Amino acid sequence: MAGRFHTRGHAAVLAAVARAIDRGRPPHALLLVGPGGIGKTTLALDLAAGLLCLDPDPAARPCRACAGCRKVEHGNHPDLHRLAPEGAGEQIRLAQVQGLTGDMSLLPMEGRWRVAIIEAAHRLNPDAQNALLKTLEEPVGFACIVLAVDDPTTILPTVESRSARLRMGPVPAPEIAALLVEGGLLDASQASAVARASGGRPGVAVGLARDPTAVLAAARLARNLLDLTHADRRRRLAVVADLLGDATVLDTAIRGGSPEPASLAQPASSPGPARGPRASDGAAGARATRAGRAQGGRAAPAERRRAAIRVLSTWREVGRDLAVVCRGGAVEVRHLDLLEDLRATAAVVDEARLLHFLERLDGLVAAIEAYANPELALDALVLAWPGPARAA
Repeated sequence: MAGRFHTRGHAAVLAAVARAIDRGRPPHALLLVGPGGIGKTTLALDLAAGLLCLDPDPAARPCRACAGCRKVEHGNHPDLHRLAPEGAGEQIRLAQVQGLTGDMSLLPMEGRWRVAIIEAAHRLNPDAQNALLKTLEEPVGFACIVLAVDDPTTILPTVESRSARLRMGPVPAPEIAALLVEGGLLDASQASAVARASGGRPGVAVGLARDPTAVLAAARLARNLLDLTHADRRRRLAVVADLLGDATVLDTAIRGGSPEPASLAQPASSPGPARGPRASDGAAGARATRAGRAQGGRAAPAERRRAAIRVLSTWREVGRDLAVVCRGGAVEVRHLDLLEDLRATAAVVDEARLLHFLERLDGLVAAIEAYANPELALDALVLAWPGPARAA
């Protein structure tokens, strides 16, 4: 199966997609749920390639050699439609969905199906979702619509109830490391470190591997968040700009480092493994952070929002690691470079407040996506981040 599909990990989800291709009966609407960078778009393209493949043997689809597969690979298949957020607010709007539903009502031009992939479908505004609902209620036999969703709570219940659902979880670090090595992005030792830092998300790993300054920014971001445990109020408020600066560098690398799987075989840099972060990269990383921090003051609202959400994502990982260490665990820790500091902090942190804080984080992501001021939200969070129990 690995040769047919570009998706790594997600064995159960991939098996369900393979069955749909083999039987020629995909769901009319499929909801792929999982955090950003987990591989939802890659899996959706695997499904599209399988449905539009011209190989006469269903068990061999996608063959990756026929005209249909090559057109999907190159993004120019007339029966494959992709929709993504647009504009300053990064929304998927009514007009976009109306154009898509019009296309999906037509007969396929070259393949057996028309396939639509809606990326970041959690950015569909309510009007757009209601327009899509009509197509879901009156499905056309040759149409398959895939919605890639980071946050399923933003999807209307009427849309969700008419869609099959597959949840995608973290990919094991060894599989991500193998992807980076095979793509010529890193050598084995560097790939293992980046794979662990990616939190089980291949797209994040690719972005980090292509930009050493982003690796350093990610490490600084995690360390600064953990160090806040022992910081006073003034230090906590002062560090918000640094957090956003590193998050901006990290977000830029990740968004620019999520190519289609085929391009991993042709890295933009010179042939051979890319060089990992070195100690001498510290100055470059600091410059990148200062640039990101300076940009934060004049960045567009969507960029500020993405940076804040990137801070919250890293915060969730650090908080989870701290909670694991509080319970005596260590094997499951993602930020192994922080293990000793995590143990020292776990010995004094108020565990009940930590768990309450992690619950609060989950709710704030949706608030920042919708309306909340990113800087004010982070100001509130740095003050709420639990300190030593004796000082609580």
